[in-house]
Amino acid sequence: MTLVKDQKEFKVNNFDLLRLYAATQVIVDHYFQHLNKPITAFGLKILYIFPGVPIFFILSGYLISASYERNNNLGIYFKNRALRIFPGLWTVIFLTIIVFSITGISFLNKQAILWLPCQLAGLIYTPGFLKGYGYGSYNGSVWTIPLELQFYILLPLCYFLAPKSKKNWWFYGLLAIFIILNLIYEYTIGENFTDRIPKIIAYTFVPYFYLFLTGVLLQRLNLYKSSLFYNKGIFWIVAYVLFCLLLPDHINPAVNLFKNIFLGFCILSIAYTRPNTSEKLLRTNDISYGIYIYHGLLLTVLVQLKATHFENLFFLIGVSYILGYLSWILIEKPFIRRKEKTIRKVE
Repeated sequence: MTLVKDQKEFKVNNFDLLRLYAATQVIVDHYFQHLNKPITAFGLKILYIFPGVPIFFILSGYLISASYERNNNLGIYFKNRALRIFPGLWTVIFLTIIVFSITGISFLNKQAILWLPCQLAGLIYTPGFLKGYGYGSYNGSVWTIPLELQFYILLPLCYFLAPKSKKNWWFYGLLAIFIILNLIYEYTIGENFTDRIPKIIAYTFVPYFYLFLTGVLLQRLNLYKSSLFYNKGIFWIVAYVLFCLLLPDHINPAVNLFKNIFLGFCILSIAYTRPNTSEKLLRTNDISYGIYIYHGLLLTVLVQLKATHFENLFFLIGVSYILGYLSWILIEKPFIRRKEKTIRKVE
């Protein structure tokens, strides 16, 4: 097994800052999408140069695989994953019930009896009695939670099945398989997302696991130590942005897939360029998860109340940041302290 070496250097990075950016990008995306705000084709292209969800998935593969390689005790592994995901998720779900009840929704029905335990387990969906609320989804951001949970379950299995002497080649093979599956999905299903079976597949790991595996391989190869990546973020940003700007407005799935893998290399270099920047600015406060899960609730309530005077992008970002910070300080951070440390400095 290829272990992460020089843990102090590995841990000094800008991942918190990258996640904060990713969460903010998703807010901006949902602002234009769910509030039907006009945006030019060029503005849309700029918005999706650094897409938030792929960044989250790639970083997740990078960091979770590093953690698992340091300590592959399954009990500790799943305990740590649960402590990171569920306290924040459960809090936003209960707040959702409170806010929706105040704004006219009754949860005293048979659908709610099944819906609530499913949400608490991370099996996210919008039940029929909430389809008419807001923009039709009770929280447009938490759909990725089931995907992350599937990634977490699959990662130990990937390592368990890997040949001991050829682990990297095993992960190369897995990446190739899921690249093919992504292309099959995009070319055959992509435009039929609203059909029942395609929609079910869209909420499985299949179309997205290549992003997670990209992060796993970037970690296993220790590319952060390479002179091609360490402190070379500006060069990767320039190359990647130029590549994106030269693409047509509508690109085919194969090009988009290549763009996302290129994105993985770019964000890795950014993470290890002036790697103390994140700690200096954020003081180890990782508020991105709270921002991500609360902005969807805020948006759907604004739509439901027709609060057009609050439909301002800066208001939305500002309130989401406040909610994210409160979630971090009051809920997430206390539970994260209970996690078993798996990525630590090697003594």
